[in-house]
Amino acid sequence: MSQSSTQQNNNLGKDIQSWLKELFDLRDIDNAHERDAKKEIRKGIIFKGANLWILIFAILVCSVGLNVNSTAVIIGAMLISPIMGPIMGIGLGMGINDFQLIVKAAKNLGIAVLMSVLASALYFWISPLDDAQSELISRTAPNFYDVLIAFFGGTAGIVAGSRKEKSNAVPGVAIATALMPPLCTAGYGLAQFEWGFFFGALYLFCINCVFISLSTYFIVRLLRYRKKQFEDSVREARVKTYIAFIVIATIIPSIYTAFNVVKKTVFEQSCESFVREVINPTGRTVIKKVKTYRQDASIFEVTLFGDRVEGEELALIKNLFRQKLGEKSKLIIYQGADVVGEEDLASLKNYMEEYRDNSTEVFNEKDSIIRALQSQIHRLEENSFDVVAFSNEAKSVFPELEEFSISDNIFRDLVDESIDTMVIAYTSFTLAPNPNEIEKLTDWLKIKTKKDSIILIIE
Repeated sequence: MSQSSTQQNNNLGKDIQSWLKELFDLRDIDNAHERDAKKEIRKGIIFKGANLWILIFAILVCSVGLNVNSTAVIIGAMLISPIMGPIMGIGLGMGINDFQLIVKAAKNLGIAVLMSVLASALYFWISPLDDAQSELISRTAPNFYDVLIAFFGGTAGIVAGSRKEKSNAVPGVAIATALMPPLCTAGYGLAQFEWGFFFGALYLFCINCVFISLSTYFIVRLLRYRKKQFEDSVREARVKTYIAFIVIATIIPSIYTAFNVVKKTVFEQSCESFVREVINPTGRTVIKKVKTYRQDASIFEVTLFGDRVEGEELALIKNLFRQKLGEKSKLIIYQGADVVGEEDLASLKNYMEEYRDNSTEVFNEKDSIIRALQSQIHRLEENSFDVVAFSNEAKSVFPELEEFSISDNIFRDLVDESIDTMVIAYTSFTLAPNPNEIEKLTDWLKIKTKKDSIILIIE
């Protein structure tokens, strides 16, 4: 390769590198002044007065949303909440070596958490609805994916916060990372003495706090905000060690739970695949499926309708299940008498005898409904039209007619709840009919159907 070609390639590489650097550079003209960005974050750290009341009201709104399983209400509460402030404050403090800022932000975050959990616990203590809904349960088992959400969401939040023009990214981060629901779930666990809910939700909140702060730290360092100099280098090293320990201690359990979530999902998908590939081709219908994932021995229970699966066929199905899902997994098939035992049959027989002896009125009511339906069917049969005969005669009267359909339809007046019938005729012409022809066709239909009211549709 000639020297000129090499030089051209080097220049092209530098141009691409320069373009990429400019494309992804956070320190562009839209970057806010360091002083302004720090001031904005510091302003959101303090929790007292109006900020604290807003937090408490947001927590109560979120608690109601979790209580009635309303996603919209929960999202609204997350948009109200100011709790992101001290979390980003901790990250900023780590990024600029401001230990006092870290302590101040952590203190305010502790106040916010305490007030939030107590307010939520008070609500759930007095609420008559004490069942754990799906929105609440989903906040009790955090995993590694929550770590990723918190980190990437926090990164988006601090990048948006460092811009001159503020965007809606910070509220979006509050929704994505879901800081409020875990605190409300912890309050529910405290009120109901459900410690699994309490500690699981607090762990999810800790994940969000740690990794939002960590992402804030990385962006602050990337933007090269000026650091405070530690007077004691040993103390600086100790603080960094504490930070690393907290991050590692937070992430390890989440990896373990994420691993279990993945394994559970794989097990459930394999069960569905087994039903499609092995059980359905036998001609039996699966009327119930129960998947129970366990680390030591997972269980898949299916209830079948149709001919019994027995002998070699049953053994073959169970052997295929073990091959697909592993020796530790167990397949349980319920069918025929397995589904309803002798005691169940005896109880059902007694129930039916009692029902028969005491339900004369119910049967009479059903007979009345059947008679009314039969009368309605009879009326519809009387009002039905021979479409072939109608269309042939209509064609002879109206040669341009191309398509024809007629039916007697039932209409119900929703004001007075009356029911009536009305004839609807659909027509299509090769040439659009004029008003006189339309009137003539309508009159012809009234005569033929012996109905005063006709709805004529011309395509």
